Amino acid sequence: MLTILVLCDQNYTLTLQKCEIFARVVLLLRIACKRYARGYIFETSSQQALEKQMSFRFLPDEPVAAVRMPTGQSVLIDPSSRSGGGCLEVLDGVARVYCPCEETEGMTLAFLQKGDQLRTERLCSEGVCVEALTPLCFRSDSEACDTSNFDAVNEWTLQLLRIRHLGNAEQRLQALFALLVNRLGIRSGDWCQLPFRLTHERIGELIGSTRVTSTRLISRLRTANLLNVPTGESTLKLSPGFIESSPLIS
Repeated sequence: MLTILVLCDQNYTLTLQKCEIFARVVLLLRIACKRYARGYIFETSSQQALEKQMSFRFLPDEPVAAVRMPTGQSVLIDPSSRSGGGCLEVLDGVARVYCPCEETEGMTLAFLQKGDQLRTERLCSEGVCVEALTPLCFRSDSEACDTSNFDAVNEWTLQLLRIRHLGNAEQRLQALFALLVNRLGIRSGDWCQLPFRLTHERIGELIGSTRVTSTRLISRLRTANLLNVPTGESTLKLSPGFIESSPLIS
């Protein structure tokens, strides 16, 4: 049973603040439908508890100069609370932007790093989630930069779509790693290094394959010494030759 308890005043009239909370709970419920249909059963009597179940929290309505998030935490950006639009700017770290919609839950839209912006007026009605892949700091009171209508999220989405249209999973995986390294990684000695890792399930989502297929392909790369996963670190190392021979130029 999925239970939501909405608190009213003594006259059973919802206050404006409580209406806003209720609206957010409704939004979370829509997002939860897919998980609930898969057999997830939980009860909650507050927005905070529901957010915990959904593994993300809401971004504060008021503009904030510095929002800090630990690795693995996600924040839901609700466009209904930002009618005037706005802009988020990454100050430090790497983030993944993904869609929380029921039909496309978890679909990656973009990766953002220091200096990249996310324009909230361009979000769909369900909003988007921002996940911290490394310790993340961003501001929600930034002014949109005039970069000839360049949009970092749209550009990332285009590149990820290009990867999904390659002929086989091996090519798509190589092109994905090349895109991530060229944009978010660094050259470190004999390796190219990413400052974060992705689960095999997430890699499968990005290249249009199953988790089992992703695991098999990654095992091949490790056996061929093209990929290295340092013990005790959160980084990922890849062979420069493997990156440079990508089927796509990123």
